Amino acid sequence: MRVAIVHHWLVTQGGGERVLEALASMFPDADIFTLIADPGSTPSSLRSHRITQSFLGRIPWSGRLHRYLLPLYPIAVEQLDLRGYDLVVTSDAGPVKGVIVAPGTLHICYCHSPMRYIWSHYHEYRKGFSGLAKCAFSASAHYVRAWDFAAAQRVTLFAANSVNVSTRIRQYYSRPSVVLYPPVDTSFARLEMDGDDSYLAVGRLVSYKRLDLLIAACNRVGRRLRIIGSGPEERKLRALAGRSIEFLGHVESEVLWNEYARCRALLFAAEEDFGMAPVEAQACGRPVIAYGKGGALESIIPGSGLGPRSRATGVFFHEQSVGALCGAILEFERREQEFDPLFISDWAKRFDSAYFVDGFRELVNSAMAYSGQNSTVKHSGEMNRHNHLFPVTGARQRGA
Repeated sequence: MRVAIVHHWLVTQGGGERVLEALASMFPDADIFTLIADPGSTPSSLRSHRITQSFLGRIPWSGRLHRYLLPLYPIAVEQLDLRGYDLVVTSDAGPVKGVIVAPGTLHICYCHSPMRYIWSHYHEYRKGFSGLAKCAFSASAHYVRAWDFAAAQRVTLFAANSVNVSTRIRQYYSRPSVVLYPPVDTSFARLEMDGDDSYLAVGRLVSYKRLDLLIAACNRVGRRLRIIGSGPEERKLRALAGRSIEFLGHVESEVLWNEYARCRALLFAAEEDFGMAPVEAQACGRPVIAYGKGGALESIIPGSGLGPRSRATGVFFHEQSVGALCGAILEFERREQEFDPLFISDWAKRFDSAYFVDGFRELVNSAMAYSGQNSTVKHSGEMNRHNHLFPVTGARQRGA
């Protein structure tokens, strides 16, 4: 079986790229296609695969400016030549679900999210532009949104990285999806019963991660905060930081897991599609203080209404404001001794990468068996009517 894996772009190393690495390890002979591939941002584990990028990769500074190339996405995606492959897997938070595959080719889309900047968070992104740039973005988004909906109808089967994203897929694409949580390698986790008094934040330094909120809250209550990550907002965030805020930049995996293990708690203010950092922190037995929206609702137990307080893995705040976050920090500190590191660590193991691998194999095998029985799926609606043939995988059954 010839397999192609298509990923939106290789210009950063985040959760989506870890999913891509897991998929590539499952299909070691697969070819990888992407819109833009920056050699410096391509994980070393992928370099044994043949990687093909679209014509967008030949545009100067395309790695930095890829989001400004929105009007060119449809033509770039449709020019990727996927003839001759039996299975095409798209790892998508962008437009690559719209690849054109040969008749009879099975196309499974693992969707990190429908494009946030033209769907769920369109108005927030639009506010970031002004004048002619805002007009250009609005017109481009309207055109790409229509194309993206049509492209989604070409997918054989959707898998979503969370219930949160599954809901968006149904809302924006009118398609059902299987929920399969992304892979977190909890084998790197370690438990440190004696941590330090600093809080931790992990993620790319971009606006929607709301690191500014974390810094402002820690400035106000005088708490230490260590920030791991890099990105375009770094200079702005450093200007906001008080003396108790420390920037560690990009760190190696061993340092990251050591920071997780020793922190007081992870602070997480973003509305994420799923969010892998909270799971990684919990794998080390550390609680999470998180914005109570999006994927965090699936990976964190707040304790309220779920039995003893020791069964909690974190604290939610329900408004992205400095006051709400300060209140959550103080609530956590009042209850800090009630959090059980062993319970938190055991909970996080429900999201281990082994479940992702088993679940995706089950998904492919079921889909291939269905395709073998029905050599031609005449319409996407026929696949939808037979969706019971694609059972919800282990991750969803665990009830996380």
